[in-house]
Amino acid sequence: MGKDGNTSTFNISYTNFFLVGFPGLSEWRPLLVLPLTFLYVTIISANALVIHTVAAQRSLHQPMYVLIALLLAVNISAATAVMPKMLEGFVHYANPISLHGCLAQMFFIYFTLLLDYNLLLAMALDRYVAICHPLRYSDLMTSRLLGVLAFFALTRSLGVAVPLVVLTSRAQFCRTVVIRHFTCEYIALLSIACGDLTFNNHLGLAMRLATVSFDLALLGTSYTRIIYTAFQISSGGARAKALHTCGSHLLVILTIYLSGLSTSIVFRVAKTVSQDVQNLLSAIYLLLPGTLNPVIYGVRTREIRQHIEKMLCGKELAREVREKPKRLQNTRVKAKLAG
Repeated sequence: MGKDGNTSTFNISYTNFFLVGFPGLSEWRPLLVLPLTFLYVTIISANALVIHTVAAQRSLHQPMYVLIALLLAVNISAATAVMPKMLEGFVHYANPISLHGCLAQMFFIYFTLLLDYNLLLAMALDRYVAICHPLRYSDLMTSRLLGVLAFFALTRSLGVAVPLVVLTSRAQFCRTVVIRHFTCEYIALLSIACGDLTFNNHLGLAMRLATVSFDLALLGTSYTRIIYTAFQISSGGARAKALHTCGSHLLVILTIYLSGLSTSIVFRVAKTVSQDVQNLLSAIYLLLPGTLNPVIYGVRTREIRQHIEKMLCGKELAREVREKPKRLQNTRVKAKLAG
């Protein structure tokens, strides 16, 4: 027998599991299907609206808006990697999933998460050049540079997500077939694995710390310089616009990094926290960015907001123009009948 009470040879390694998210809410789970479905549809619709606005308006075909559209596209992908299986789990108490399906879901979760981080770095670079070197902005922020940044983002995301998935696939899962989580997160899978998992735990923690530390150092340096330069701008209107734009980016950064940090702390430190609380923190961590980002960028970014208002109000105006002759005709007919 091994130290943990399992057989040392681990002859049994399960390849099919059951996702049981929020196990303490068994009676309320069916009632949450409609609100969660509405949340998923809202995430898809709100993000798609902003993406469509950026794509349809030539005046928004600039690096900052393109990066915003890419970030929101990643939000849609992240929600789609999590929500359908999560909703299925609320319909059926035990939600079956294969090991390969679990690993695929884990890959897309961490791949899109890393893409979020990398796009925020690219947006910080864009704002740094725009505010600190405005005269060279069009020369520096070219489509070629955007292509390089996109390649860097994809490569770095794959460089973190792939090793985690490969390492997890080599583990032996012999404790249970029940994953007490609504999705296949790295720590959730390790919780049902057996054997010596020290290396897995240390690698996951090291990757998280290295990624977050590197990103926060760059983001902190960039936005400190940006804010300092913005306060040196003599024009009050230009200064307010620069600070307002940076404020939107900083709100998104705080949302993504603070939610992720709180989840990691609870999973690794607070062992007495219930499974439902852990599941709730993971849901906030995975879904909050996709919910708030289109609101932050769609409302706080004036150029995007104006085009959305024009597009929505334009449709109403066109409908009124079409319906006005009908109303006039009806009024004339009523007047004749009354006469």
